[in-house]
Amino acid sequence: MSQNAAAAAAGALFTPDDVAGLRAAVVGPVLEPADAAYASECATYNLAQPTTPALAVGATSAEDVAQAVNFATRHGLAVAVKNAGHQMAPSIAGNSLLLTTTRLTGVEVDESARTLRVGAGVRWQEALVAAGKAGLAPLAGSTPGVGVVGYTLGGGLSPLLGRAHGYAADQVRRIEVVTADGVIRSVTPDAEPELFWALLGGKGNFGVVTRIEFSAVEVTGFYGGGLWFPGEDMTEVLDVWRTWAPTLPEAASTSFAVQRLPQDDALPGPLRGAFVLHVRFSHLGDAAEAEELLAPLRAAGTPVLDSIAPRPVPDIGAIHVDPVDPLPYVETGFGLREFSAETLAALVEAVGPDSGCPLATVEVRALGGALDREPGTPNAVPSRGLPYVTFAFGVAAPPDLPFMDEHLARYAAALSPWADPRNVVNFVAPDEAVSEADVRRLYGAERYHRLAAVKRRWDPDNVFRRNHNIRPSSAPTGF
Repeated sequence: MSQNAAAAAAGALFTPDDVAGLRAAVVGPVLEPADAAYASECATYNLAQPTTPALAVGATSAEDVAQAVNFATRHGLAVAVKNAGHQMAPSIAGNSLLLTTTRLTGVEVDESARTLRVGAGVRWQEALVAAGKAGLAPLAGSTPGVGVVGYTLGGGLSPLLGRAHGYAADQVRRIEVVTADGVIRSVTPDAEPELFWALLGGKGNFGVVTRIEFSAVEVTGFYGGGLWFPGEDMTEVLDVWRTWAPTLPEAASTSFAVQRLPQDDALPGPLRGAFVLHVRFSHLGDAAEAEELLAPLRAAGTPVLDSIAPRPVPDIGAIHVDPVDPLPYVETGFGLREFSAETLAALVEAVGPDSGCPLATVEVRALGGALDREPGTPNAVPSRGLPYVTFAFGVAAPPDLPFMDEHLARYAAALSPWADPRNVVNFVAPDEAVSEADVRRLYGAERYHRLAAVKRRWDPDNVFRRNHNIRPSSAPTGF
């Protein structure tokens, strides 16, 4: 056992003088639980999942990150990372140091090379606007408020460009990362290729990424949005959707969500307090071609709201209309091998109009196209070849969340005959894939073996373990 692993096992503590030394070494704030700014620094998108680390460090540079990582390894602290806080591990408490990256800003667009270079604090909306001015589109996700870096390290599934261009991780050219030894490294497919491979899909297991450079595509607009049908019509509409979605060209993407929406004045009138089926659609061609593709779906029912229209790429959030403000919620996500008539019947029974299901959203996304193909420079994304992924969440005051958890479990059980061990890494819930066996199933045995070997090389003491943890092979785990 190394000195760092021994310190972690012994529950090593730091002194006020140690903290004072860290404050002197970094530009950003170093906060303890008693500090006034600690709660806001540690706040996450999920209000039911607080983080309570021993220290929170607001990094302003890669050098700040390196100092904080060195401090953590000296004192036996696990390192966790937060930007927007949309996917956080449940165990960021006690013997942990939380690095927040919101101050690592900056978007640089190289129009001739069709690339963006962004800091780890950048969220997609800023990158979309900057790229759009150059006639470019990055492979952003459904929620523009999500951080670029965390999304990309988890694969990055775009509801607009994914089926045509693959995962966001496939577009990455260069990664600036601080590894467990406190060294700032520039990692490319040619410089440390195994680390480059593992970072893209391995989420935060291999270091703290402070900046990434990635390619964008020459797209300025799309035709898309959503059709909200009465929830009572979901069987008829989804019976069409399940045979229609696989016929779409790669330039088109679709998903659906069974939604029980709140009585919220911010929602359009027809959606306030409504039970609806929200079918999402996007197309990279012209309106006439898109409407020809949509014709079978439009014939399946009469929507209460239709938002499908020509849109600029920065309006990508209009496809899914995900919640913007933080909420208390529980969630689950898993892959599906198929979406057959039998799958649909099970879904309707579990979450349909007669189910009594209280979950806010149960969605299924159709994948395929370029998402199935290995990129020119391979990476560790484990979900290629997966035809569908489902994600569900329930919102409630924290005391009532166990009730929502029960319904999430019922939904997962209902669709278990079609479940696949693969998943989009960003859709794995905090309390899922927590054991080594679960993480191995997520990645598959061969990919996990390779990831564990990379972990042994770059983080043998498992400093970066507050995540869906890939443990170093034949080395101490740090727990």
